[in-house]
Amino acid sequence: QLLESGGGLVQPGGSLTLSCLVSGFRLDDFAIGWYRQAPGKVPEGVACSGKFADNIYYAASVKGRFTVSRDNAKNTLYLQMNSLKSENAAVYYCVTDLGACSRVVSTPMDELDAWGQGTQVTVSS
Repeated sequence: QLLESGGGLVQPGGSLTLSCLVSGFRLDDFAIGWYRQAPGKVPEGVACSGKFADNIYYAASVKGRFTVSRDNAKNTLYLQMNSLKSENAAVYYCVTDLGACSRVVSTPMDELDAWGQGTQVTVSS
């Protein structure tokens, strides 16, 4: 089970940190990341943390502003989002898979091993 938290309303230029608490399996056996879906848009893989430290992925649109990290001891994934823009508003889903990040961010969310219920991020003044 994946349980996201940390979403909310933030002004443009502001920051939010999303968390994903994993239960039922060991996080360190999986690649885990974040998808987002905005109204009327195709779901997008945003960031991913692979099983190995050098397997990190960011979508080009968030690189340099978002940071994905994991705490395997706490079975928790984080997404630090800085300099938020209105186009970053979406429902953010935590997703996980036994495959690498290349699969996590390119495979339709419902074909991955697990995903959460999502947390809403709204960016507005």
